[in-house]
Amino acid sequence: MKAVLGLEDGQFVVGDGFGVEGECSGELVFNTLMTGYMEALSDPSYFGQILMFTFPTIGNYGVDVQNMQSQSTKVLGAVCREICDVPDSRPTIREYFEQKKLLGIAGVDTRSLTIKTRVHGTMRAALVVGSDDGTYAVKLAQKSPSISDCVPIPEVSCKAPYRIPGKGKRVAIIDLGLKTNILTSLTRRKGDLYIFPHDASYDDIFGCEPDCLFITNGPGDPKVATKTIATVKKCIGELPIFGICMGNQISALALGGDTYKMKFGHRGANQPVRYHDGRIFITTQNHGFAVDADSLPEGCAVTFVNANDGSVEGFENQDLRINCVQFHPEAHAGPQDTECHYFDGVFRRLG
Repeated sequence: MKAVLGLEDGQFVVGDGFGVEGECSGELVFNTLMTGYMEALSDPSYFGQILMFTFPTIGNYGVDVQNMQSQSTKVLGAVCREICDVPDSRPTIREYFEQKKLLGIAGVDTRSLTIKTRVHGTMRAALVVGSDDGTYAVKLAQKSPSISDCVPIPEVSCKAPYRIPGKGKRVAIIDLGLKTNILTSLTRRKGDLYIFPHDASYDDIFGCEPDCLFITNGPGDPKVATKTIATVKKCIGELPIFGICMGNQISALALGGDTYKMKFGHRGANQPVRYHDGRIFITTQNHGFAVDADSLPEGCAVTFVNANDGSVEGFENQDLRINCVQFHPEAHAGPQDTECHYFDGVFRRLG
């Protein structure tokens, strides 16, 4: 089965299709993970994007469903150099994509495409499985809307509030695309969790009488999450606020700060961040937008910066009891890394 990947600049590459015949279009982004491909494929923050893996072989340990970060695959399609058809006893990636009716292309030079993305920035792309018509794929890519013109959060947020009981602090969570491991980290610390949809109001949040507000990761441009920003703005000064990834960006916007689209973003499990005391942590990340450090209002302090490009990886406002990070402490780039540092700190601040 042939497949073709077209880019908005006119380039296209033909490869071997896997999964089912079909087409999709959206941003082409790359991830540098060496393992954890199932976690990436099921990460709600990738909703609306075509995910390219830089590691040359995907699927070498089969389909690892117990570590999926949501109930289904969230990427539009997958781009790989090679997929493994003889893993261990688990089902293969090829079998999984066929069963779930997903789109994939293998046998392409992902190294070249990654270098191009790093030089020219993230591009719109289209993946067509079942055809090698590159001209059609390019036209489809060029018609794809900009990610800032899309509103993907309602597609991945929960549809109604729900609760995960715990014996500890009561945590109100705004779900913008909640990853399973975030819930795991909070329940491990005995949090009494009340999860709300993205459009929850101030009254909805305070109806559960929470000890704090937590804002999750999510896909797309944070500026389009206008309802969430408005709710968080009302909660500032009323509750301690914590956030991860998009939660970091939403908190900054609610304070009157600004965010910007990065050239190609940070996606992988090897991103170094420098804490304000000089310590370096290796982190897992998945974001294409960042907080503008100069836009943060008085009283805010940048706590983490990316050691590669200096972008904001976390900030706090001690007077307003806000503490957020851009990376994913729950994702375990190593055995523990920043999970204990961040989540234990969250509950310690609550007293």
